Amino acid sequence: MPTVDELRSAAQQLGFTTCGVAPISASPSWAAQLDTWLRDGCHGEMAWMARNADRRADPRRILANAHSIISVTLNYYTPHPQTDDPLRGRISRYAWGDDYHDVMLPRLRQLLAWIQTQDPEAEGVAYVDTGPVMEKPWAAHAGLGWQGKHTNLIDPQRGSWLFVGEILTTVTDIECAPTFPPPKNDGRPLPSVTGTKDETAEAVSSHVLRPTSLGHCGTCTRCLDICPTRAIIAPYQLDARRCISYLTIEHPGSIPVELRPLLGNHIYGCDLCQAVCPWNRFATPTPEPAFQPRAANLNPTLLELLALTDETFRESFRDSPIKRIKRRRLLRNVAVALGNSRDPQALPALERALHDPEPLIREHATWAITTITGEPQINSAHNNSQT
Repeated sequence: MPTVDELRSAAQQLGFTTCGVAPISASPSWAAQLDTWLRDGCHGEMAWMARNADRRADPRRILANAHSIISVTLNYYTPHPQTDDPLRGRISRYAWGDDYHDVMLPRLRQLLAWIQTQDPEAEGVAYVDTGPVMEKPWAAHAGLGWQGKHTNLIDPQRGSWLFVGEILTTVTDIECAPTFPPPKNDGRPLPSVTGTKDETAEAVSSHVLRPTSLGHCGTCTRCLDICPTRAIIAPYQLDARRCISYLTIEHPGSIPVELRPLLGNHIYGCDLCQAVCPWNRFATPTPEPAFQPRAANLNPTLLELLALTDETFRESFRDSPIKRIKRRRLLRNVAVALGNSRDPQALPALERALHDPEPLIREHATWAITTITGEPQINSAHNNSQT
């Protein structure tokens, strides 16, 4: 049977940043929180969240006799700045390069295959956002960090620009030990995250962290304060229906009119809550070539994006996470961003978009023109009704 150190070494050789193991418990503490979140409708139109709630609460409903969950992270941080140009679009940092599913899942399956060489009887299944597993809580349970007030996983040594994947396995003899040991009970205060990088580093090095708790966000509320749509409704609580990432990626239909002005120039996801997190001062550039930004994905010109055809969209975003939202959602988002720019230069492109075959694009182009000119579009009802 592999030891946890052997497992971490194998994971590191495959390129993963950190690796930890947690035993599967029958009723993890976050199962009740998930039920409340779903009951309140905070998942929006992500129906699969509710459909598989029982399996998210107990992974043994996915893999019978599962005993452990192996969690891994992979750093995707690249130090390029986001644009403030209203005629260029903001794309979430994680989508600047290749699709992380295509990078991580084959490696997780390799890690599982290695485990099975150590224990031929072992069964397992690997997921990277592809199964009904609560990735971040399990990663925190394995000692890889804690969920911050923005609900993302924070590694105190690396920050939060991390992808998370997991393997459910029947192996029972892997040592389950957190990456970081429990804190010394010496009464010292938690490390400060308000000082300089060196001061914070000294605080971290002088205090043993316990990321399996609520963590070390302290009194910091930067992620709550920066969110334009107030999607982080309370510390550690996110209402997806207001989240810019949800609205620009997961939401399939018309973006609520009252939220459109708050999206700014975000056209795929949002990094604001992570960008202001003090723990990300510890982020270092990823060595992974696949996550280096593509020129087309780094602050692209909105007017060029609005001219994409189905064919040029597929060519531009082949093997990119952006391909999954398809042209209609991306150009919906682009139209909103152009409206928010209030720049008359955008009007000719938006007027051409009024004749787009996709009703969703036409609707948002109509709104954008009205936002820029202040004049209702006479043909908007006609434009929006065509299929």
